[in-house]
Amino acid sequence: MSDTFNKNIANNIKSLLAEIGENPERDGLLKTPERVSKSMEFLTNGYDKNPDEILKSAMFAENYSQMVLVKDIELYSLCEHHMLPFFGKVHIAYIPNGYIVGLSKIPRIVDVFARRLQVQERLTDEIKDCIQETLNPKGVAVVIEAQHLCMQMRGVQKQHSFTTTSAFSGIFMSDEKTRAEFMNLIK
Repeated sequence: MSDTFNKNIANNIKSLLAEIGENPERDGLLKTPERVSKSMEFLTNGYDKNPDEILKSAMFAENYSQMVLVKDIELYSLCEHHMLPFFGKVHIAYIPNGYIVGLSKIPRIVDVFARRLQVQERLTDEIKDCIQETLNPKGVAVVIEAQHLCMQMRGVQKQHSFTTTSAFSGIFMSDEKTRAEFMNLIK
């Protein structure tokens, strides 16, 4: 992102501080606009990355045909409705169809999609679709379990609530046994 972007965000944050009744010139807030700008640049850097290219950079021809599962991937994102964090874990499985992918690439694509303003439901589908379209496996399963600060800090204020979403393709949709194996493995 450009210096102009960072300056614009910083100026907007300075105005926001004044609008809520703060003094943006007081000692503790002097550098807050720049810090928030840098934070937003990091938290939204998923717009600048191509998740398909990340997967393609580490695809390997392999005859392995059993489930590959990466579970408990840390997730941090911002909800698009309130720009408040939601966080949790992601479980992703796929059944190769001639190609496997370097395991580190799976958490990387989670980060690419999570570092955009999101809703958990779309995030779940985007991860599934990216793996399905890029690797063309026999099937993909994604489950996300997350806590949303927009529900915990404001609104209904339910501090112990979790939201779980799932998305399946291919054999995970058509074969109950395969889906059950995945669900059992992520418990």
